[in-house]
Amino acid sequence: MKNIFLILTLFNLLANAKEYKVVFDCSSGNASYIKSRMWLVGKTIDMIEEQGDTAKVALTLHGSCVAMVANDYDMIVPDEDVQDIKQSQQYLKKLAKRKNVTITACAMSLAHNAIEKTDVMPFVKISKNSFIDTIRYQNDGYALMSFK
Repeated sequence: MKNIFLILTLFNLLANAKEYKVVFDCSSGNASYIKSRMWLVGKTIDMIEEQGDTAKVALTLHGSCVAMVANDYDMIVPDEDVQDIKQSQQYLKKLAKRKNVTITACAMSLAHNAIEKTDVMPFVKISKNSFIDTIRYQNDGYALMSFK
């Protein structure tokens, strides 16, 4: 009887679990803001999973936000932003270790910010145009959250 109750409880939990699909689109040049958003993305995933649901997460990075994907970011950001970008990059590395997170940087933004593709962290996918990726995610049912 106890086993039947446990099985029914587990089945009920699985049947009611929701999947959250979200694309976080970052173009901000404000290093402190970027740092806070990268932390918040991780916290949001944790909260979704703690309630028994699942998350599929994409981060699309373009504009000045791409600085954090560079191995040598300290050469391209102002001195006063180095610590915030360093922390942002640490949060990004933690996110990249999750199986449900995809990180994409825009090749045009990398070029505009003088970041060589060879200087991009290995877990970051490089897209010709991250707007196209963001549109595709939306067409696939992902909610759009913008960090401007």
